[in-house]
Amino acid sequence: MSDTAMPDAIRAFVDTTNAGDSEGFVAAFTDDAYLNDWGREFHGRDGVASWNETDNIGKRSHFDVHGIRAGRMPEQYLLTLTVSGDGYNGPGTFTFDLRDGLIARFLIA
Repeated sequence: MSDTAMPDAIRAFVDTTNAGDSEGFVAAFTDDAYLNDWGREFHGRDGVASWNETDNIGKRSHFDVHGIRAGRMPEQYLLTLTVSGDGYNGPGTFTFDLRDGLIARFLIA
């Protein structure tokens, strides 16, 4: 499944989404987080909260994780999963860059 253990912030990202916990979801990100969803950019926790409402928990997303591996840079991880819910449904790979134990950058491409 994986070549690395899932960091706590990414585990929180998955678990809070599946539980519908928007407050916990946003708390997994740094204050200055950057989120890019196929070119749509969101900044800071307010931006993350906005994306969460329109594209994630607000769409009743559910994540089934298939694996996680280290990225090319330190503190970078690639999460392979399948998304279901009232929005996008299908497989994907999410890229996370962590800082101080939180998600600083999240990319869907």
